[in-house]
Amino acid sequence: VRLASRSGETTLRALITDRVSPGVVYTTFHHPDTQANVITTDFSDWATNCPEYKVTAVQVAPSNGPTDWQKDYNEQARQSRRIAPLAAA
Repeated sequence: VRLASRSGETTLRALITDRVSPGVVYTTFHHPDTQANVITTDFSDWATNCPEYKVTAVQVAPSNGPTDWQKDYNEQARQSRRIAPLAAA
């Protein structure tokens, strides 16, 4: 699915379940390739200075694939894991 907010958008795999209340979207933000932080704002909680992840309004829509940022990130990650050939001695 595509998640879009005023700050940005990302594409994630979705699991629809009755364990989450209607109107609530839950996702992790620990993995960079999900790009979940792109949809949050720069505002933080006054007491803890933690980002306000829990109050970000998003629109959910069907999607056919990753965003351009996610494609670029995945390609860079793939390239960084390549083993370079040995140079001729």
